[in-house]
Amino acid sequence: MKELVRNLARKKVMILGDLMLDHYLVGTVERISPEAPVPVVRVESEKYLMGGAGNVAMNIASLGGAPLLVGVVGDDREGDALADLCNEAQLSVRLLKDPSRPSTKKTRIMAQNQQICRVDSEDSGPLGEKLLDDLFNYLQVELQGYPVVILSDYGKGFISEPFMNRFNELLDSMDKRPIVLVDPKIVNYDLYKGVDLLTPNTKEAGEGAGILVTGKDSVLRAGRSLFDRLECKHLLITLGSEGMALFDDREHIRHIPTFAKKVFDVTGAGDTVIGTLGLALASGADLLTACTLANHAAGIVVGQVGAATVSAEDLVKEVECHLGHPVSTW
Repeated sequence: MKELVRNLARKKVMILGDLMLDHYLVGTVERISPEAPVPVVRVESEKYLMGGAGNVAMNIASLGGAPLLVGVVGDDREGDALADLCNEAQLSVRLLKDPSRPSTKKTRIMAQNQQICRVDSEDSGPLGEKLLDDLFNYLQVELQGYPVVILSDYGKGFISEPFMNRFNELLDSMDKRPIVLVDPKIVNYDLYKGVDLLTPNTKEAGEGAGILVTGKDSVLRAGRSLFDRLECKHLLITLGSEGMALFDDREHIRHIPTFAKKVFDVTGAGDTVIGTLGLALASGADLLTACTLANHAAGIVVGQVGAATVSAEDLVKEVECHLGHPVSTW
């Protein structure tokens, strides 16, 4: 495992998907508004972070990998802010501008360490045909240089039926197809047919299978239902505090227990999982080892508050804390 972490450096992963600007207004509440029964937040600080596909790329870069982030922004201040964040993080990016849609932004208003409310600005409609033409002209050239592609779907319009039809046609035309990983959204489940690996959490797996997932038996039923529905090659269901269930196929399932010592905040944990997993696969790791490493990375980020990333040094220390990795067959 330690050798694998060292081998992550400079490995290439392409991330395609919904790029979002996370905007935080942080302040204090001392009174209720006379205009309506709502708290008045006096803002004391403001910050911007990359969310969605951008956070996946940040996780890969933090581990020493070489991500290429491909996304769409509006011709607006939020799009400029996202470009600035990418430059500050020294990420390789291809940001397509669409003047007809706003950049996706989530504004979280925080006071006394609690979220008061969230305000979303977005257009979740599919990308236009001209934008898709520009995107696939770019991918036609660049995709062949990447052994792993992550589709980061947050339901904001990047992943759509027209996109997936053209993406699958491009994959079919390639002599050597990349490994395709998908972080899914329920509205697009049927678009993911035949992908190499799907990484839903228990809620997403249950919604895709049409059942309530509450324990081992329902995890198995949900996983097999997703195989029947999507014919994916592999499936990884993240189980929160219970670890992960890796479906090598419909009948061969292994359980990887959690390595988290404490859980403070699961924000962004899914981005850490798929980013680490994709980078490990790009480094030549087998699927079980890659998932186990991703589980270690997730165990670190859930012990921190807010969306976080993991460094290679932190990951090595985490691996050294565990004498063996108890994986069982379900």
